[in-house]
Amino acid sequence: MMKTLHSYWAYIVLAVLIFTVVNAIIGLIQKKEFTHKEFRLGLFTLITTHIQLLIGLGWYFMSPWYKALKANGGEVMKEPAARLLAVEHPLMMIIAIVLITIGWSKHKKQVKSEAKFKTFAIFYGLALVLILARIPWSNWF
Repeated sequence: MMKTLHSYWAYIVLAVLIFTVVNAIIGLIQKKEFTHKEFRLGLFTLITTHIQLLIGLGWYFMSPWYKALKANGGEVMKEPAARLLAVEHPLMMIIAIVLITIGWSKHKKQVKSEAKFKTFAIFYGLALVLILARIPWSNWF
């Protein structure tokens, strides 16, 4: 059940994150005013990614990859597919969520709309790239 929830929630996270990054880039390019809509969108993205992190951590510590890593880490590290699921995916997702959290915190200190959009575009955008790079696509499709 945890794995299924983690997988389905990931679609929501990706959709919201992509929308937020695209919105930030458009706002930056078109020199729009940073409104409550953008504030809420950034906050919603932050919340959905943190929920995904909690679900993912719950699943990870029950997963066969974690058990295999504990039992024989050397063998897991030799196998690329197992290493992706046991080490690379969790680590990159944590880093991505840290970037989103930093972006959220930094944007609140900005005064100008351009700076707020730029902060979201950079930090949320980098997080999106990391997430897309380390999703185990073979397990998704």
